[in-house]
Amino acid sequence: MSLLFKNVKKLVVDIDEFIDTVEQGVLVFKEGVNNYLRNEQDSFADKIKRINRLEATADKLQKKIDDEFYMHSILPQNVSDISSMIDKIDELIDTSKDNLYQFDDELPFIPEALQNDFIRLNDTSAEAALAVFPAVRIFFRDPLKVKDLLAKVYFYEKEADKLARNIKRKLFHEMNDLQLSEKIHLRYFALHVETISDKAETLADTLSIMALKFSL
Repeated sequence: MSLLFKNVKKLVVDIDEFIDTVEQGVLVFKEGVNNYLRNEQDSFADKIKRINRLEATADKLQKKIDDEFYMHSILPQNVSDISSMIDKIDELIDTSKDNLYQFDDELPFIPEALQNDFIRLNDTSAEAALAVFPAVRIFFRDPLKVKDLLAKVYFYEKEADKLARNIKRKLFHEMNDLQLSEKIHLRYFALHVETISDKAETLADTLSIMALKFSL
């Protein structure tokens, strides 16, 4: 990060803390969904509390970072692009929190025949998001190295797509004991989990474009 912001130490610290906080939020989401799927109620309730705290911290840090950019006129020609990228990073923890709350609010019943499928989807979707953070960190230090770190993001995102599609096919082609309303409900929860990898892919696309701009 010193490459781009070598004279603004506080900003460097805040950006590092912001990325760490969002990464922790994704990990808490991953653990929380698995807690729910395994009926670990106390652990799930703890993850709800933790993701609330992490999301609030991330929002405060994002505001501080935005203020620092404008206050010190750092990279004024690129500040809107960087601000947009920071927004997309923040979307990862916002979506993680919102989707974890969907489980808490709607209490979906996941049939035993689908539990392992949902766990695999959850783990893979989260891995796509976790794979994007090294690329975010290196962007602020050496933009030329960003592209090499994005392959895992795209790999896991495609795997999550496949796993979500398999869940939907099982629901609508094999599980005749479920009512249509139950199938639709579970389909939306597969979508909620998969959305984390979609957000990671969007951020990866933005990072790729930004890295190209900064390396010209």
